[in-house]
Amino acid sequence: MKLLINLIFVLALIATACSKTEVKEDPKDSEMKKETTVKLTGNEEIATLAGGCFWCMESPFEKVQGVVQVISGFAGGKEINPTYKEVSSGKTGYRESIQVYYDPQVISYPEILEVYWRQFDPTDDGGSFHDRGFQYTSAIFYMNQEQKEVAEKSKKELDKSGIFDKPVVTKIIKYTTFYPAEDYHQDYYKKNPERYHSYREGSGRDQFIMAHWKDDNKYAKPSDDELKKKLTDLQYNVTQHESTERAFNNEYWDNHKAGIYVDIISGEPLFSSTDKFESGTGWPSFTKPIDPKFITKKTDKTLGMTRVEVRSMHGDSHLGHVFDDGPQPTGLRYCMNSAAMRFIPKEKMEEEGYGEYLWLVK
Repeated sequence: MKLLINLIFVLALIATACSKTEVKEDPKDSEMKKETTVKLTGNEEIATLAGGCFWCMESPFEKVQGVVQVISGFAGGKEINPTYKEVSSGKTGYRESIQVYYDPQVISYPEILEVYWRQFDPTDDGGSFHDRGFQYTSAIFYMNQEQKEVAEKSKKELDKSGIFDKPVVTKIIKYTTFYPAEDYHQDYYKKNPERYHSYREGSGRDQFIMAHWKDDNKYAKPSDDELKKKLTDLQYNVTQHESTERAFNNEYWDNHKAGIYVDIISGEPLFSSTDKFESGTGWPSFTKPIDPKFITKKTDKTLGMTRVEVRSMHGDSHLGHVFDDGPQPTGLRYCMNSAAMRFIPKEKMEEEGYGEYLWLVK
């Protein structure tokens, strides 16, 4: 009976979820519609993205390092100051969307899109999971030519990856308008966690993500005793004590083979040879990681300067630093220590359990 009651409760939440919420609106929210964009406070850049229910799109991005703020709202229509009720009815030209304000010195637009593709079903042209209709279809709203080119390339690569058995149908559209949604929709996952998580699970979104983007819990950090047995002195000092190996005198600075670089401690995938470039520094350099979720970044004020340190998420290894003097399209240079990584050539990726990343390697 308890199981039946819980099932009925979840179904009830789904039925009244993002597309049909009857949350009582504060009258002030209707009167105090915001500007079409939030004023920048520094050097942030903006990504405007639609992937169905904006509650479910806002939450993952707020956990990404380098993201300053995420606003839930409506993008792409012509009507002035649309309300949630109007947009959710499907009678406007707006999609439920989010605006992601991010620091380009920490995370790049291509990296933002890597996070974006993993949050919804980009092959669904009729809506998003439980929410149906144009207002819940996916789109990337580019704000300049560079964003357009990056988005088109990213979509093309995803389509070729074979991750989905249907074509990617997400639209790439020139940005025109964005209006923030009413206040009760902002940070909804914090204000109504039980309802939010029940909706995510009941709508099928989480199941879809887990089915198409494999669980990464297999990557773990061994004990310190195991590390000392497994690693050379240089590898141990670099990964555990933030040391730096010598420039032009390390294993991968001039490696030109096709493959991926993984954390020498945990095995989590870090960088692809496709994104490696000659920086002239004497260390292996990359424009972006394979997936931002496998790395963390923190401010490093040692040596009398301020830098952004890069560490692996699960292995907690010191990898190197990221700088904002890299080539386009990211403008970033991930300057890594060879001693913190292990290179897996393309021909061995399948047998070593990294076959899902073969599409990244040219």
